[in-house]
Amino acid sequence: MAAMLTNKLFACVLLLVLLGTACGRRRTVARAPSSGRQPSASGGARTGETVRPGYTETGYASWYGDPYHGRRAANGEVYDKNKLTAAHLTLPFGAWTKVTNLENNQSVTVRITDRGPFVKGRIIDLSLAAARQIQMLGPGTALVRVEVQSVGDQHASGAFVVQVGAFRERTTAERLQQSLKARYGGAFIENYDRGDGVLYRVRVGPKPSLSGARDLAAQLGNENLPTFVVRLEN
Repeated sequence: MAAMLTNKLFACVLLLVLLGTACGRRRTVARAPSSGRQPSASGGARTGETVRPGYTETGYASWYGDPYHGRRAANGEVYDKNKLTAAHLTLPFGAWTKVTNLENNQSVTVRITDRGPFVKGRIIDLSLAAARQIQMLGPGTALVRVEVQSVGDQHASGAFVVQVGAFRERTTAERLQQSLKARYGGAFIENYDRGDGVLYRVRVGPKPSLSGARDLAAQLGNENLPTFVVRLEN
């Protein structure tokens, strides 16, 4: 009987995760085509804490404008859709990155100021201005190559976490956090005020390397949790 109750409780937690994730960051863009192509990477950041110029990644890009224009980005700056910036999950803030639309060979250089996209199958979220420059506003997504040009001073810790949910209700986040902490040891809640209310993000880790975080994400994915590996900031 105890085992049945535990299983029912865990199923309820999973349902709350799937519902709560919908409260996270949304983009009003088209879905990436289902081509079977997986993001690929090369260069100096595959396993490491430090990103070097020449690091290259291939996958799908999306873009975001309103209603995020004027709200705080993850690095603390106010997001301006008319500037050449982008969101990336693991590249350090301040990295200058060349993004090439592989469908028309148009390129733009952007600065990483935000975290995202929190959508499976996408590797970078461009500002409206950047998306316009590589002619992907209409389609909403495009297959791109991301190449790091420079990184400056990398103040990020080099540690990584796995985000498994973002909720508007703290009690929902706490239930998931406690469940994961009991089984994985490290799980915490990060409050994020993006300008339209606080989101409570549940994260597991940290791990000292990107490869370690990806292994953890694979374990959590086996539990049908939505997983996103994110670089931590100091």
